[in-house]
Amino acid sequence: MTVVSNDPSLWPFISSDLFYSYWMVATGVVVVYDWGQEIELIWRQRWSLMTVLYMITRYIGIPYSIITLLEYIPSVSLTDTVSNIMNYAVNGINVVVAAMLGVIMIARLHAMYQRSRNILIVLVIIFLATNIACGSIAVIALKSTVGEELILSGIYMCDYSSGDPSSFWFR
Repeated sequence: MTVVSNDPSLWPFISSDLFYSYWMVATGVVVVYDWGQEIELIWRQRWSLMTVLYMITRYIGIPYSIITLLEYIPSVSLTDTVSNIMNYAVNGINVVVAAMLGVIMIARLHAMYQRSRNILIVLVIIFLATNIACGSIAVIALKSTVGEELILSGIYMCDYSSGDPSSFWFR
């Protein structure tokens, strides 16, 4: 459902959203600027599992940034369905990246403790418990999340609420 309002009491919310969108563009520029050194230091070395995991976590950030930018740039109008799909994608990327970073940390800690099998077992148990819990929480939260298109004083925004479409007004 699209919400249209010209209420002046929402102008601080609009102002903070605009400020946030400027920061999103600035961080995107920093990510693109950093590619020059990465090609020299990462792409030209011998590839290993850690290199592949690094590359995946590094380059999954590009679609993540684009999706997030599209959600927060005020001049881009998104339908409710597109907003929901983008919200699912961002939350799915969060869960996948957290799992990959967990694998990287397990590998580093396992090496740091001289490849101790006991440490590896403890780390894998903790890793599985936290990732199963986080994945379950994400799925439960996404089931009841509703995306809305907001047009506030002529500026397009996306808002996510927990099932009740009127929850935007009770912040």
